[in-house]
Formats: sequence, C-alpha cells, structure tokens
Amino acid sequence: MASADRVTRRVIDAHSHIGELAAWKFYNLPTPVKPTVYDFAGPDDYLKNHLDLRGLERGLVLPNYGIPVQEQPFSLNDLVLDAVARDDRLSGGLWVSFLPANRELTMRALAKAGEARIVALKTTFLLGGNPNPETWDADTREVAEACFAAAEQHDLVFHFHTSAGGASDINNFIPMIEEFGKRVKIHIVHFGGGVSGHIKLVPQFLDWVEQGYKVYTDTTWAIGFGPRWLMTEIEKRGVGADRVLFASDEPWSDFWGEYWKIAGADVGEELKERILHGNFEALYGTG
Repeated sequence: MASADRVTRRVIDAHSHIGELAAWKFYNLPTPVKPTVYDFAGPDDYLKNHLDLRGLERGLVLPNYGIPVQEQPFSLNDLVLDAVARDDRLSGGLWVSFLPANRELTMRALAKAGEARIVALKTTFLLGGNPNPETWDADTREVAEACFAAAEQHDLVFHFHTSAGGASDINNFIPMIEEFGKRVKIHIVHFGGGVSGHIKLVPQFLDWVEQGYKVYTDTTWAIGFGPRWLMTEIEKRGVGADRVLFASDEPWSDFWGEYWKIAGADVGEELKERILHGNFEALYGTG
C-alpha cells in the first residue's frame, strides 16, 4: 500500500480488522477471490499501513472475518491480544458467537475478556444464528447470556454486525437491544446496513438514547443519505451526539470514503470532532 494522503484532523478508528483472510469461492464463484485486495497481517502491518500511513492516532482492532468457517475469526483472538499488548495506540475486541456449536471457543475467548486493552466483544450472524432472543433455544440463550455477562462485568462494548436482509437485518436486533441494551453497551456496526436499515434506525436509535439504552453506532457502509440524515437529526433533536463513532471497517471498506462522510458533512464542527475522536475517548478512555 502507498498513499501520500494523511488526515488533517484528529481521527481515531473505532472499528477495523486485523489478520490475514484466505481467498474464498464466495457465492459459488469458480475460483477463490480476495475482494479486500489487502489485509493487515499483524500489528506492525496495521500500524504502518493504516494508522501511520493515514495519520490516525489510535485504532480498535477486531479479528478479520468473512469466510464461512466458524473457527476462523476465533483463531485471530490471540493476534488481537498480542497487538494490544505491543502498542498502546491499539485497543482490541475479541470474537465470540452465540451458536451453541461454538460454545467452547466462545468461553475460551470470554476467559480473556478482562485482559488489558481489551475493550470490546464482536460477533456476526452472517455465519448462522439470529440476534432475536425470541428465536433462541435454551443452549443459545446460555451462551448469549455468558457473553453479555462478560461484557457487563468488564465494561466492554458489544459490537454487532448489521446488514440489510437475513438474520443481520436491524429488525432482528430490536428485541435484543431492548432486552440487554440498558445493561450492556451495544455498538450497532454499519448503522443498520443499507437504505432500509438507515430509515428504520435513525428515529429508533435516537429514541433509544432518550430512553436510556446504551447504544452506539458508526456510519461504515452507509448509503449516501444515511450519515447526513443521522447527523442532522442529532443536531435537530439535541440527543445522540455522544453515540456515533468514526470507523473505517478497513480492509472491508475504504478509509477515505468513510472519513469524508463525516469530515465533509454539512453539520457543525463540534459534532464532527466528537464523532472523529471525542466519542471514542469518552467511551474507551484517552490512552
């Protein structure tokens, strides 16, 4: 990677990925592909080719994932632990799963939840399961409750992937957020995922904030109007300015596209500064 561009503002990345991901025959393609082109193999690569290259102050790193192999993201938890131990510009999140088949791997991850500079848990339902508690059997609820208990005990933020359609649709998260969202800080990654997700989530998200839910979000993958509408509604309603964090989702998104959604928006400078770095510092600490 090479780029002469660097940010001219203070920026902290609240959601990005570390670790190599193998090429895969996504969607039954005839040959394996690597759609991200590059990844950050380890902490040195991440620091050099992401933070330092772009002039970012800090970053929160999570296991890179995307192929339909349950064990794969869990295998990168040790890399996250190594990364945050080696450089204090990095904070980390550990991969967990609500699937009973992954119970042993999840419990192993939760045993490390109190490690220094581990500030988050991360999961997705792209690999199976559903966030809606109404769909959980007893075994699923047992694993989910263990994850939420660890997040509550260690004051971790729980990052959940959202995207349009299927189990990851924002509709499936509403019951879960309303059951656990006053106990545990929940980060809705990708702001609901797509046009329908944004339209459903903007008023709901700000209602949740007013009602005392510990909800947070970022605008990665957001469709053009989404960040603009969210930030405009925050300024109009006077609530939620402390709940949106800048994230790049690199290498699955594009840093500069994500940056300009915030930096180029027609909203006040105070809100931009809070999103680009201030809210991260308030949520995760300043060092």
